[in-house]
Amino acid sequence: MNLLAQAPEGMTRTQELLADDPLWLVILKVVALFAIGVVLTLFMINWERKVVGRMQQRPGPNRTGPGGWLQSLADGLKLAFKEDIMPTMADKRVYFIAPVISTIPAFVAFSVIPFGGEVSIFGEPTVLQLVDLPVGVLVVLACSSIGVYGIVLGGWASGSPYPLLAALRSAAQVISYEIALGLSIVGVILYAGSLSTADIVAAQASGWYLLLLAPSFVVFVIAMVGETNRAPFDLPEAESELVGGFHTEYSSLKFALFFLAEYVNMVTVSAMATTLFLGGGQWPWPLSFLNSNGWLQMVAFLIKTLIFLFMFIWLRGTLPRMRYDQFMRLGWKVLVPGSLLWILAIFAIRTWRSTGGDVSALLIGLGIALAVVLLVAFLVPDRKVEGPAPVELASDYPVPPLDLAVPTPSRHKLRSRLAESAEEPRTPALSGKETE
Repeated sequence: MNLLAQAPEGMTRTQELLADDPLWLVILKVVALFAIGVVLTLFMINWERKVVGRMQQRPGPNRTGPGGWLQSLADGLKLAFKEDIMPTMADKRVYFIAPVISTIPAFVAFSVIPFGGEVSIFGEPTVLQLVDLPVGVLVVLACSSIGVYGIVLGGWASGSPYPLLAALRSAAQVISYEIALGLSIVGVILYAGSLSTADIVAAQASGWYLLLLAPSFVVFVIAMVGETNRAPFDLPEAESELVGGFHTEYSSLKFALFFLAEYVNMVTVSAMATTLFLGGGQWPWPLSFLNSNGWLQMVAFLIKTLIFLFMFIWLRGTLPRMRYDQFMRLGWKVLVPGSLLWILAIFAIRTWRSTGGDVSALLIGLGIALAVVLLVAFLVPDRKVEGPAPVELASDYPVPPLDLAVPTPSRHKLRSRLAESAEEPRTPALSGKETE
């Protein structure tokens, strides 16, 4: 144990413990992460139906299992035994592999998330984390980027125009909000000084980044809802078009994989929000004495993650769906510029502190802020000039006004009309006998 406590140069205590894990413990952690993802998905589906039912004053699932909590499991089993229908025009190989591409990266992102502190499993000291990579945050972003390929390929391989259009729309949505999501993490990386998720959690021992980096937290929460295609940003489902979006032509287990990927992504981004802004598994001040127990840290981590998952349900039951132009305008014209301005402010503040309050550094920061304000002022379009007053209608219906003046045609137009009417052949009228 003394040798383990002395980590080699360049490795943290967490990295050393994870590197010393035997093969059986690594396999156990992989199975546990897969089980957590599946169980939380089943729980989340049933919980969402119950909470939304309570908001709408109607009963939720209450038949299968105690209190109806096994309804999601019953629906999953029923979905697995449904007939697997493949469209005639579908690309069979791509049609089969698209749901797999969407599901696997969602589970891989779990591998870098620290669920708790140091524990002992069957006498082996370890950490409640599968792997602690120096670029753990980038791994999560990369996994979410790879999931877009499954969406696009799923819509294209179906051989139908509606899934293809929904897949392109979903890809544009995910990519747009992923940019804002990545920019919101920059402030966390600057203050933590590392891309490792374990180091970010350790850096919040003196205070959570929720308060220190509140603008980054707000942008991250909005972007994670948009990236997971959840209400009020569930535009790819295209319910107004009477189709299901990019997975319209999917059924049975293939549709279940898309369904599983969506909810696992929700759990992943909620866990990342907990890791980046809520101190991971650290308990708040009144209960900070519980941080010495790694298993209790896992309990705190799950509680914080469930709070974010409840937020997903709350938004679905309260906010209406946005239009696509409003949604893209929010991402490109509000979240991305706001994140860039906040990053510049963080750089100015850290430069001011690192230089010991130098006047030149303050002037540089004020110059940058002034330049940004002027740039935004020039980019904002001018107010539109008001046009002529609208014509008053005779009623609420689209009928011409009462004082409508019809212009008289010119002599040239009258002559052309008379000439056209004279040239038109006239059909002779039929007598009564001919019609009989």
